[in-house]
Amino acid sequence: MKKLLLLLLLFAGSFAVAQKKSAPNPLPYATTISEADLKRQLYIIAGKEMEGRETATEGQRKAAAYIESEFRRLGLVPGNQGNFQLAFPVYRDSLLGASMKAGNLDFELNTDFQPLIQLNNSSTQFFSEVVFAGHGIVDEGHDDYKDLDVKGKAVLVLEGGPSSFKPKKTGWQSPVGTFAKINNARSKGAAAILMVGAGFPRKAMNNLGNMYTELYKEDQGPAVYFVSETVAQALVGEGWNGLRDGGKKEKTASALLKKNLMLDFRKKVQFLESTNVLGVLEGTDKKDEYLVLTAHYDHLGKRGDVIYYGADDDGSGTVSVLEIAEAFVKAKAEGRGPRRSIIFMTVSGEEKGLWGSEYFSVHPTVTMEKVTANLNIDMIGRVDTERKKADTLNYVYVVGDDKLSTDLKPISEAVNTKYTKLFLDYKFNDPADEERIYYRSDHYNFARKGVPIIFYYDGMLKADYHQPTDTPDKINYALLAKRAQLVFYTAWEMANREAMLKRDIPLPALD
Repeated sequence: MKKLLLLLLLFAGSFAVAQKKSAPNPLPYATTISEADLKRQLYIIAGKEMEGRETATEGQRKAAAYIESEFRRLGLVPGNQGNFQLAFPVYRDSLLGASMKAGNLDFELNTDFQPLIQLNNSSTQFFSEVVFAGHGIVDEGHDDYKDLDVKGKAVLVLEGGPSSFKPKKTGWQSPVGTFAKINNARSKGAAAILMVGAGFPRKAMNNLGNMYTELYKEDQGPAVYFVSETVAQALVGEGWNGLRDGGKKEKTASALLKKNLMLDFRKKVQFLESTNVLGVLEGTDKKDEYLVLTAHYDHLGKRGDVIYYGADDDGSGTVSVLEIAEAFVKAKAEGRGPRRSIIFMTVSGEEKGLWGSEYFSVHPTVTMEKVTANLNIDMIGRVDTERKKADTLNYVYVVGDDKLSTDLKPISEAVNTKYTKLFLDYKFNDPADEERIYYRSDHYNFARKGVPIIFYYDGMLKADYHQPTDTPDKINYALLAKRAQLVFYTAWEMANREAMLKRDIPLPALD
């Protein structure tokens, strides 16, 4: 019995040693994520040569090439069938010409009208009548399309809304907004919508439309034109002034305008592309399971000669991914590599609408069911200008750790308590968050697929957000390093734990 007891004790001791070896101390590797290294990398990523890194531009391609070179230097494995870059298509429209005629009157581009390039298709349309639909508003208690049949017709609407109308939703969701009016005309089957706007004649429009990723559509919406009061008067006739003035205060009556209208629009579609950059560190006994670390490396590019550097948004996240990758590589070189494989991915197209991460979620390079979690970093180098002086500045906003998996928050908080001791601010976990931050960065495209996520964020910097002044000299590198280390420690735990994270909380609805 004593011999058996002794054997059991020896076995328990050796088991404890084995357990200790399977979860080595991450501290020596976390400290390699230094202020100096982050600063050196950021002055490259957010430097003049990168030209603001706008998606599908030369600046973005330079940034992608640099990130790929860093992944190669570290010895990461290409993450896309032998390639470090995963390309996705991007399109952009170039205006060739546009003209408009009402009755016998010809109207001039920019002086009298401007088409919305991206939403219009090359076409020449001839209408023998135009439907005036007030302000084009459809909302509870206010429907300017009531009893109107506008299918296949041209619709004329006033800008804004009457002062008597009090919408419940504001901003981009407002029923008096441009896109709400376009969507209303679309849902009613209109072939064209003319929105009367102020400020004509206007500055000559850019002949290039916004970029987009969906070339083929299930159905085509109406052609969209912003028009001057001169055009409106030509269509309405003598009653125009009364409609305009009455519409400032109250809902206006609809009218059928018997007037010939010709709309001509011609454009050329440019076929572009952008890329995500993926490097993989292979795991050990759980190498067929994955942890994904992401940050978007694109920004707003240039406006003329003015560069939008995007140092915090999201150069800070991009260089953090690079430095975290280097820390894991050093650990693996010393025999302490992660059990699960780690995909380090910098994505583009985030500023355009989460394009790169969406493409990956639809065309993943690994099975999404085998991804234990996504840790996404988007802006962690500054201090939120909205924070009060009484608030701790030793903080990071942690978003999404209360969603999708009950494992997330305990891991995040335990790691932070043990190592970094940041104040974890959960402000943006509030379902009533007006900024809707949870839905606005690349982690959401993983969450949509059921992958547990944590999003790290420093908050809106009102003065520099999406401005040319978001530059590397304004970064708090000590705080950036600490936040990046928190992500590293969290990744270390998730990559080495025995089980994948549970998926036991339903995905919040996007309303």
